[in-house]
Amino acid sequence: MAHDIPCWYMRGGTSKGPFFLARDLPGDIATRDAVILAAMGSPDERQIDGLGGARPLTSKTGILSVPADGSADLDFLFGQVGIVEAIVDTTPNCGNMLAAALPAAIEAGLIVGDHGTTTRRVRTVNTGVIAEITIDTPAGVPFYDGDAHIDGVPRPAAPVRCRFLDTEGSLTGSLLPTGNVRDTVDGIEMTLIDNGMPVMIIAAAALGVRGDERPEALDADGELKARIKSLRLKAALLMNLGDVARKPVPKITLVSPPRAGGAIGTRTFIPHDCHTSIGVLGAVTVATAAVLPGSVAYEVATPGQGDVRTLSIEHPTGEFSVEIGLEGTRVVRAALLRTARLLMRGSVPVSPSIWRGPTA
Repeated sequence: MAHDIPCWYMRGGTSKGPFFLARDLPGDIATRDAVILAAMGSPDERQIDGLGGARPLTSKTGILSVPADGSADLDFLFGQVGIVEAIVDTTPNCGNMLAAALPAAIEAGLIVGDHGTTTRRVRTVNTGVIAEITIDTPAGVPFYDGDAHIDGVPRPAAPVRCRFLDTEGSLTGSLLPTGNVRDTVDGIEMTLIDNGMPVMIIAAAALGVRGDERPEALDADGELKARIKSLRLKAALLMNLGDVARKPVPKITLVSPPRAGGAIGTRTFIPHDCHTSIGVLGAVTVATAAVLPGSVAYEVATPGQGDVRTLSIEHPTGEFSVEIGLEGTRVVRAALLRTARLLMRGSVPVSPSIWRGPTA
């Protein structure tokens, strides 16, 4: 008989996937990953036999627990689930799924919500980044209806307010892992930067594109994608990330002048397909580069003025606003707004050939 694992299927920002409690999953990592892959229907390009949505944005998962060390109120382990590869990558952050972590934890009874609003410190276990998350909780339970709108999601919802703390060098150890504002790889200038997400930033014009093309047009450009793949493998070594052939980081963002009154235009690849928007921490990192004199992004951006700035990061389906605080030229804090919604609660049956459950 199949073992049923409790599950809360959430949309967080422009991503979605199932959330599990760590105590309901196998303690052994290999078995845990096998359970998640089976639940998502991977490996299979359609994920037809599971919960996955056959795109990187909809092939994600979250695992929740309460930290024993008291350094945060909630631990969130993010997993990027491979679609055609049997991989659950817990290396990177995901700010979109992070936005759904606190409401999912309250839904699951892991955290008790406050009346009115609930603010908790959520640690992304993958990198140790801590965010202060605030959600609406009338009567102590998550409230999903509201008038907050984010591009890439068709309906408005209640706001999820995210304030990131200490995101520099999330995976690479420093904001500029090479120590340079610009590096050159195979004749292409780029800024290698990590303020919550390792990103290779390249001027779109340097690769022979405008930077405002539709994602499907860029995905159809085999020569462009091959060039990006080659550059990414080499740049990752410079960023202290090692061999990333089977990992989703670093992200690659092509930047260009803004077209719709924002701060900068972007097209992001994760890692080989063009994103229809931009990730939360990817947007924070691009915004950081946009105000960093000498960077590839600064050269094409309209970075604004002042110690506190709101930068509109343009992407294929709209824009993503990031509020940043600076001390001199250093970004010391970042805040943004997302939305989240519970899509389903229930359980996922797992074949006994994969795991028989905790009492087996």
